[in-house]
Amino acid sequence: MHEKITQETPVVFDCQGRQLLGMIHPADVSATIGMVIIVGGPQYRVGSHRQFLLLARQLAAQGIPTLRFDVRGMGDSEGEPRSFSQLDDDIRAAVDCLLASCPELTGVVLWGLCDGASAALFYGYQDSRVKGMVLLNPWVFTAQGAAKTYLKHYYLQRLFSKDLWGKVFALKFDYRTSLASLVGLLKQLGGHQAGQASSATVAKVDEAMALPIRMRECLKQFAHPVLLILSGRDLTAEEFKETIKSDAGWQVLLAEKRVSRHDFAEADHTFSSAVWRERVMGWTSAWVGSL
Repeated sequence: MHEKITQETPVVFDCQGRQLLGMIHPADVSATIGMVIIVGGPQYRVGSHRQFLLLARQLAAQGIPTLRFDVRGMGDSEGEPRSFSQLDDDIRAAVDCLLASCPELTGVVLWGLCDGASAALFYGYQDSRVKGMVLLNPWVFTAQGAAKTYLKHYYLQRLFSKDLWGKVFALKFDYRTSLASLVGLLKQLGGHQAGQASSATVAKVDEAMALPIRMRECLKQFAHPVLLILSGRDLTAEEFKETIKSDAGWQVLLAEKRVSRHDFAEADHTFSSAVWRERVMGWTSAWVGSL
């Protein structure tokens, strides 16, 4: 696909005394909703960042002004690296920048992959200018959740792997390392998971909550549409799915009409093929257009 490239404008804006760098992709037509793309985790620029570039250009070509930027401590932006749970100020500064650059906009949508999706959830309900969120393979890591997911979606699949049995019969299988890994996962699975609370007893979003609970409560307080995209070949997405299965509160939220969901069975974590990337772009632009 050859996207139409509009005039792209580099921007430098302030966040708590640090200079952040970004790129605004303006639309040729008048729009009311813009997009802010949130980078998740340390990224190599020709990896997921290329996807962000192509997504921003396609959205702009379809009439949706878009800002992609580096948070503090990442890429070309100043400051010290920080956790995805500490990006509220960065996201707020980016929203300010996009709305100042495109004064016709009345609101924005946040788009995030992995812990970028988690950062969007943490921030979105706090800002009335955020009118929607696109969440791809949200990061809900806990030691117990990761152990359960790994046992279910890695070890069970390995039992049916030709490669595994080939090593066993060739006497090249490392029993000690594999057994130690399995025992470690079983210990994590049986461990106590601190910070949890039932959906009925949580009164406010507290940073001390376990990550899946905190994210659930943030989504509960966000009143606008959400697009959820989950890969089928990704342990991060599988852990999120397992979280949903064991949490009635998550199930109620994701069953609401404001939540649209796509399960992409063949895709990996970063939607790394051109076909997968185009599918994600199509879902995103159609959904934002419907707003």
